[in-house]
Amino acid sequence: MSAQDQIREKVETNDVVLFMKGSKAMPQCGFSSRVAGVLNYMGVDYLDVDVLADAEIRQGIKDFSDWPTIPQLYVKGEFVGGCDIVTEMTLSGELDTLFEQKGVGFNKEAADKIREANA
Repeated sequence: MSAQDQIREKVETNDVVLFMKGSKAMPQCGFSSRVAGVLNYMGVDYLDVDVLADAEIRQGIKDFSDWPTIPQLYVKGEFVGGCDIVTEMTLSGELDTLFEQKGVGFNKEAADKIREANA
């Protein structure tokens, strides 16, 4: 199975996927840590894919999304963005809205606490 096929399969069969450096339990870069931290704190159930474990996946995800950086967040098959976009969406409440529209479970109270801490 090609890297593109593996990526497509993960994105299509999981509600939320984070392609990142490291794992949700042990991120290997600050940007991946920030996005995983947001998702973990908000109680989102997601698949983490360590791009450091496979060079073909690492390059393949950049080609798949036409986005040059890692991490990359997908929700219900849709590319959401990287660290800056996810951070902005979290602080504006747009990420809550996206999760609600897509039927993805998350802790709204935790999301509100993130916004309060960053106000």
